[in-house]
Amino acid sequence: MSRTVAVLHGPSLNLLGRREPAIYGTTTLAEIDQRLASLGDTLGVRVECAQRNGEGELIDVVHGWAGRVTGALVNAGAYTHTSLALRDALVAVQVPFVEVHLTNVHAREAERRRSMLAPAAVGVVCGFGAASYEHALRALVGHLSPT
Repeated sequence: MSRTVAVLHGPSLNLLGRREPAIYGTTTLAEIDQRLASLGDTLGVRVECAQRNGEGELIDVVHGWAGRVTGALVNAGAYTHTSLALRDALVAVQVPFVEVHLTNVHAREAERRRSMLAPAAVGVVCGFGAASYEHALRALVGHLSPT
């Protein structure tokens, strides 16, 4: 496995499983990461996951991807809707990424319908709960390895 796909989880995603389970489900972040690692093995990629709550910390993780990862999944949480700095970091490292959300952000509050990241993303997967990450990983690997 020579290819690495990074997964970046943003603020409050460390609380998955107990944070508003009616909205975000009961699957924990550790369970999501484990499922992604297993799926990565099946797809022939190494998956490395990180979670940070601060905007600067997220940017530091992204900067660390430069020249090291093949692609990424990014669930920036609330920073999706506000952070030009995070978008600029993603563009700067030139790593293709898929924006991921557990919920269908387009069916939620108006402020959640606007993404700063989507214009720079390969695609967006949202609304499938924890499975959104798995769908996004399959799609990203397919994008990186066109048939």
